[in-house]
Amino acid sequence: MSNDIKALKSGAWYTVANFLTRSVGLITTPIFTRLLTKPDFGAYNNYTSWLAIATIIVTMYLDSTFISAKFDFKDKFDEYIFSTLSLSTVSALFWFVIINVFSSFFADFLKLDIHYINCMMVYLLFLPAINMYQTRERYYYEYKKTVLISLLLTIGTAAVSVLLVIIMDNKLSGRIYGSASVTIIIGLILYFWIIRNGKRIKIEYWKYAIPICIPFIPHLLSLTLLNSLDRIMITDICGEEDNALYSLAYNCGALITILVTSMNTAFGPWLGEKLHNEQYVEIKKISKIYISVFMYMCLGVMLVTPEILWLLGGNQYLEAKYVMPPITCGVAFQFLYSLFVNVEQFKKKTVGMAIASISAAVLNLILNYVFIPQYGYIAAAYTTLVGYLWLLLANMYLVKRIGYKKVYDYKFVALVVIAIMIFTIFVNFLFSYTVIRYAFLAVYFISFLFIAKKYGKTILQKYRAMKEKKL
Repeated sequence: MSNDIKALKSGAWYTVANFLTRSVGLITTPIFTRLLTKPDFGAYNNYTSWLAIATIIVTMYLDSTFISAKFDFKDKFDEYIFSTLSLSTVSALFWFVIINVFSSFFADFLKLDIHYINCMMVYLLFLPAINMYQTRERYYYEYKKTVLISLLLTIGTAAVSVLLVIIMDNKLSGRIYGSASVTIIIGLILYFWIIRNGKRIKIEYWKYAIPICIPFIPHLLSLTLLNSLDRIMITDICGEEDNALYSLAYNCGALITILVTSMNTAFGPWLGEKLHNEQYVEIKKISKIYISVFMYMCLGVMLVTPEILWLLGGNQYLEAKYVMPPITCGVAFQFLYSLFVNVEQFKKKTVGMAIASISAAVLNLILNYVFIPQYGYIAAAYTTLVGYLWLLLANMYLVKRIGYKKVYDYKFVALVVIAIMIFTIFVNFLFSYTVIRYAFLAVYFISFLFIAKKYGKTILQKYRAMKEKKL
């Protein structure tokens, strides 16, 4: 079997696995919103927000260096993996010691019990083993093991978490320990596998990896802060119960990302090839369809906001309905900005990208401090939207500056941005008029059937052609 066929087959399985793992998380949300109190649900989301930040700092995403190391150390790749894993371990142990020496400070600053912070550190000690093993297998197109591990992690974590929440008196502890335990166990097993195959540690590999991964940390950290800062600040300013309301609405608003994961796996490699061949007219044509399909999905999610919140959280979370439309709009901006980031990465112009991400995170921080104390947790949805809008505009400018404005239709993107912002405001207005909202839902459903019948086959054919790089 050729590498092209292997890559296509493994890519398809990774997409299926990702969709299934994300779906399991969605399915278990109604369970946890009913088993946990609002303060506990809010506290857990505060924990996951800090975990996202700590993951970047502690693990340093050393597996991101594998894309070049596989070729630079072709005959010693397993040795390189073990060496970088040992570097990640040193980092995790360093932070574990620092946190426990200054335990009172960290517990107060993170608004977390020190036991939960230590659980986080143990989780981050073994998580890199899983990430590095799966990354290694992907480069060899060995998708079966990675897909199996992904499913075991997701289903196992969900099952253990539900079980611990049910049997433990402290429901929050059950949720946190359940979310970490399966990763720790599988990570420990893979840790020994990497040791056995790597055999020895070389400091020269550390010197190779650090200069590559360190510059990406500010960029990744800024994006993570943009995603997590609102929930952290809501916990600090408004309390865990408001964070619970916001977090569920935020997670629901971001549901649309599950639907486009499979499209992204095809569009990214296709875009790279078209950019390489300077086929800009084709990119502009297909990107309009791509953007239109995504925005259409976003509009549908906004219209069914109350139903989604009721399904996943129950009546006690319905008051958060005004959070979902701006969050969904922010996700739309996030999607749009990623299209421009793809071009910057292709041209290896990542410094501007990092500066844009940092500036968006700083803007979000300032806006949160100004508006959350005045308007509560709902304000955080709009500050996040503004942050992503800034990120989109900044990356549009950067792509134009490097001479690639011709890749996308800027006027079309501008019209899409204006249209979805108007619709976001309009949907919030519709929440007070259920009958009118249902009328719009009926129109949306009819238009969906019409588009599916008239253009569905064409869209699917173009997607398949894109995936097979025949378009």
